[in-house]
Amino acid sequence: MDTNWICFCCATMGLRCAFLFTHSTAKYSLWSFLPRYLYLQFSKAANAFFLFITILQQIPDVSPTGKYTTLLPLLIILVISGIKEIVEDYVSLLLLNAPNPTALGVNVGDIVKATDGQFLPADVVLISSSQPQATCYVATSNLDGETNLKIRQALLETAEIQTEKQLSSLSGKIECEGPNCHFNNFIGTLYLNGKSPVSIGPDQVLLRGTQLKNTDWIFGIVVYTGFETKFMQNAVQSPLKRSRVEKVTNVQILVLFLMLLVMALVSCVGAAFWNGTYGENTWYIGKKDHTSPSFWFDILMFIILYHNLIPISLLVTLEIVKSIQAMFINWDEDMHYERNDVYAMARTSSLNEELGQVKYLFSDKTGTLTCNIMTFKKCTIAGIIYGDRPCPITESSEFSDPKLLENFEEDHPTKEYIKEFLFLLSVCHTVVPERDGNNISYQASSPDEAALVKGAKKLGFVFTARTPYSVTIEAMGEEFTFQILNVLEFSSNRKRMSVIVRTPTGQLRLYCKGADSVIYERLSEDSLFVKETLTHLESFAREGLRTLCIAYIDLTELEYQQWLAMYEEVCTVVQDRAQSLEHCYDTIEKKFLLLGATAIEDRLQARVPETIANLLKANIRIWLLTGDKEETAVNIAYSCKLLSGHMPHIQLNANSLEATQQMIDQNCQDLGALLGKENDLALIIDGKTLKHALHFEVKKSFLNLALSCRAVLCCRLSPLQKAEIVDLVKSHVRAITLAIGDGANDVGMIQTAHVGVGISGNEGMQATNNSDYAIAQFSHLEKLLLVHGAWSYFRVTKCVLYCFYKNVVLYIIELWFAFVNGFSGQILFERWCISLYNVIFTSLPTITLGIFEQCCSQESLLRYPQLYTISQTGDIFNIKVLWIQCINAFVHSFILFWLPTKMLKHGNSFIVSNICQRACYSVSMMFFFLQFSHLAIWGSILIWLVFFTVYSFFWPTIPISPEMTGQASMVLACPYFWLGFFLVPIVCLIQNVIWKSNTCSRTLLEVVREMESSRGQELDCSGEFEFLSPACSLYALCALTASLCFALAGGYAFSQVEHAVISQEELVRSYDTTKSKTRRTFSTAFSESIFE
Repeated sequence: MDTNWICFCCATMGLRCAFLFTHSTAKYSLWSFLPRYLYLQFSKAANAFFLFITILQQIPDVSPTGKYTTLLPLLIILVISGIKEIVEDYVSLLLLNAPNPTALGVNVGDIVKATDGQFLPADVVLISSSQPQATCYVATSNLDGETNLKIRQALLETAEIQTEKQLSSLSGKIECEGPNCHFNNFIGTLYLNGKSPVSIGPDQVLLRGTQLKNTDWIFGIVVYTGFETKFMQNAVQSPLKRSRVEKVTNVQILVLFLMLLVMALVSCVGAAFWNGTYGENTWYIGKKDHTSPSFWFDILMFIILYHNLIPISLLVTLEIVKSIQAMFINWDEDMHYERNDVYAMARTSSLNEELGQVKYLFSDKTGTLTCNIMTFKKCTIAGIIYGDRPCPITESSEFSDPKLLENFEEDHPTKEYIKEFLFLLSVCHTVVPERDGNNISYQASSPDEAALVKGAKKLGFVFTARTPYSVTIEAMGEEFTFQILNVLEFSSNRKRMSVIVRTPTGQLRLYCKGADSVIYERLSEDSLFVKETLTHLESFAREGLRTLCIAYIDLTELEYQQWLAMYEEVCTVVQDRAQSLEHCYDTIEKKFLLLGATAIEDRLQARVPETIANLLKANIRIWLLTGDKEETAVNIAYSCKLLSGHMPHIQLNANSLEATQQMIDQNCQDLGALLGKENDLALIIDGKTLKHALHFEVKKSFLNLALSCRAVLCCRLSPLQKAEIVDLVKSHVRAITLAIGDGANDVGMIQTAHVGVGISGNEGMQATNNSDYAIAQFSHLEKLLLVHGAWSYFRVTKCVLYCFYKNVVLYIIELWFAFVNGFSGQILFERWCISLYNVIFTSLPTITLGIFEQCCSQESLLRYPQLYTISQTGDIFNIKVLWIQCINAFVHSFILFWLPTKMLKHGNSFIVSNICQRACYSVSMMFFFLQFSHLAIWGSILIWLVFFTVYSFFWPTIPISPEMTGQASMVLACPYFWLGFFLVPIVCLIQNVIWKSNTCSRTLLEVVREMESSRGQELDCSGEFEFLSPACSLYALCALTASLCFALAGGYAFSQVEHAVISQEELVRSYDTTKSKTRRTFSTAFSESIFE
């Protein structure tokens, strides 16, 4: 393993203040713009093809259309697209830098000072802090998404350094591991001059991106900066994203290019045959040398002649259409979050149609699904439920039930239970109060504990002060002081926390709160309200609330002294001390008397369960990726209806590669034939196990297992692991992925997914600034995908197919004309009419189609999410559909050329070409029919007639196209022209009408369209359009193994940090909030805690 040596000496360097600096994640830089942009543009087959044609046109005497007829439009397209890219990227850069001004950077070995509320600019080793025992609190939501504060503690050897003067004598060096991406690991050794080496672990390191909280100041030594920090090691390069439709379009353009080569080859063979048969008699043409080079010369000529078979205007048309579609997203009032006045924003327009094809959705939890706020919602005390009354839903809906205080104040039989319940909430915790005048705020490493203390405060039991051995509660107009004798710490194994106190009356009492599973098995036979409380717990769980059981036991002096002797002995044990302490705790935590239970809500954002339900109906699979703990993630999954109570779980928790592989293989075998199909199962895996599951030997089996589950929950993930999960699915599954998050720890997966969506939340703007689309609420994702995504997909794909269709129709007519002009390379249509065919005469219908086309109404798309599968599968836009359109265009071109030719066999030849061209316009514009398109269709026809009339009078005033002189008076006066004008399009469209009328089966979309037109009853989609495997219930009954675990639809509400650098008991012993704040050294704080 690589190691770094870091030397520091404050006397020579001085002290630097810590400032936040940023790394730009813009797509382009000044130097990379041109190569990256040109690569992006010429990776599009159409642009590459027209570059090839432009090069061919520069060969002398090859091009029948001149040297610059393709170069000029291509340059215009590149300039327009380039301006669009620059504007979009510049806006992104402004948004990124606006909230994060660039500041002073720091170097490795610098000693820095950070104050409360600041973000750390680099990875630093903590030297000392203003807090007792040299601890500090940090918020790590930017790294792991967790809202609870983490505790870090400096080494004893540096903890006494409290002033800059003391810092001036500090010098030495640090040996540490090389830069890596593992947040929870750090191995280093501190060598202070004149002292023994001391090991450094992750509990002494503050990472870049963490925010200092509830701590006046800290001193630290910088060990990693810039791209070497763990935060940046987890970052990913902003990719160049291209939509699947664009990739399919590239393939379709290649198909058209092959068709062009076939046409050119046929024309060359025809020219050779005609010249060989009739060449000697064509004295008016002149002689031509028919040698081998001439054949290849003719090939190039016909390629240039037919090159507009591939529409050059397609890309510009799509740029215009997509930009307007993006404006529709930005202007949508349904995605306007009025509370913060935030609208949805399409930060790029190139991925609009991708929104209509999402199959896998990867979501963060905290701040994305939830409001990032814990609230005390309900409780049950002495068998009576409180907070269950219906009340108006507000943004800050907390516990509200006057019945509880009424029962307490009116001498209800349960009054003493209520009193003891509220005292327990106010005493049994590790919260530290801070008083600012008459206001009291609470510092807590667990947001759940803070919610319970605040809930008790609202009910009149106010936690006002903490000393190392007591807490003070103000209630009922009096002050009550509880002496804290012992703190029995929480751990995930114990699932509970207890404190032993001496009450104000002198009674020894043990207060405990924990999960129902561990509390109920320790209840006394004399405990009351057991069944009632269990019923209420099940009710809370069904609502997705996080529950805790509340219980107590009175102790005798003899019992306590006997237990205390055992406890003091265990505290001196060196080997397996944690297990010994847990066993010691068990000996006194028994025969509890149940008081009731609490229900805490990690409140979901509005309409999250409904949104997830509709997305699941749309056949979108949802994976929850979070840095939070497993219990918390499962609770939220139940709350948002991602998991249901009857859904079996496959739980993967292993500490080695072999164990992980064995568990995955066993579950794959249990699934049997159902492997690879979607089953009503949930897969739950933590970050430690995922590290092994992503090993190259295991990841394919893990992916197959995950794809077989309806829901996947990945917990305790680092930002890089989130990105790796997304990349795994993106690379191995032919499906569109979408990642959504609100914090800096979500940036990697947002950039890795095909589509990245950022939520403007409480964790800054990093996710939004690195996303493709930004929304204010998770519920807005429903309309973004089901409506805007579906509409954009239909609009873009139909626009592409229409552009292909109209060009194929026109240029295959040129091929038919070659059969009557001896394959001489002459064109049927006048040059400027051909040039304006795409630019003017058929541009309005194309753009109108791309802007206003609707597969069905917005209401139907939201009412029947199953409609989303039509765009999701991509069945309406693929090579098969292209060939159908090409065959349709081939037939239409045959009719458009030969019918007018036979009708006007003895008439003016130019009238034939005009009828062909006009009929071609009419048929191509009747390719679609929309209410908003009438103006575009009839307007285009009028534009053509006006242009044709005016154009025929240009010569000789304007020296252009002398062959057009007088054509308007000749053509418009000819009855055959008007007959063909109406007859030819009708004949072309008859085949389309016959084809549609012979279709036997109706699709869901056609049924919904008929329902909209007839305003019929609602459609029942519950049966025919279900996507879950019918065999999943059989698996749930017959194929469960030991690795499948059934969980209740709820969980206990602890997000307490366990196994922290400082124990919970040491933490509560370190504070005395009755004294004014002073800068104390570690030794002073420690002495006070010992001798008080």
